[in-house]
Amino acid sequence: MGLLDLEKHFAFYGSYHSNPINIVVHIFFVWPILFTALLFFYFTPPIFSPPQTLLNVIPSFLIFNFGFFFAIFYALFYVALDIKAGSFVALLTLLCWVSSSFLANSIGFDLAWKVGLVTQLFCWTAQITSHFVFEKRAPALLDNLAQAFLMAPFFVVLEILQKTIGYEPYSGFERNVKARIATNIKEWKGKQRKKVT
Repeated sequence: MGLLDLEKHFAFYGSYHSNPINIVVHIFFVWPILFTALLFFYFTPPIFSPPQTLLNVIPSFLIFNFGFFFAIFYALFYVALDIKAGSFVALLTLLCWVSSSFLANSIGFDLAWKVGLVTQLFCWTAQITSHFVFEKRAPALLDNLAQAFLMAPFFVVLEILQKTIGYEPYSGFERNVKARIATNIKEWKGKQRKKVT
């Protein structure tokens, strides 16, 4: 699977997220996971300091540490996947970095770690449970870690854009993805039947 092959990635994601309740659960819980990961990263040491002229303009709570590079990497990757939706998701990712930095700076290390840990545990539990209860299938992270940690924030936004405004990265994208999803699910069900017999 090519790293920037959006159609294949989204079809893979869709194969694990075809139940409407499971989709809604992911829409609500994927982004808090990203936000609290950035909250944790706030407490990593700075990798670089901006020039003094920029320090007067940049809010003091913004630290150019691992969280910053994590957010930048995600943002650039999303833009590379699809310039329009990717730019929007990149903006959301950078806003998560700024707001998580502000929150971490405001509440301090001890409380930030508690909030982050509880949120991570709750969100991951909700998503994993949703997969087994509604999707009747193990989560994608068991088959593709990049899907769970890198692609999921982009895909839940892309899914919302498709459902609300009919957005497609290119003409025929949704049709091609639906066909691939149907094929992927059919293959998975075939493998499940073989395991039973």
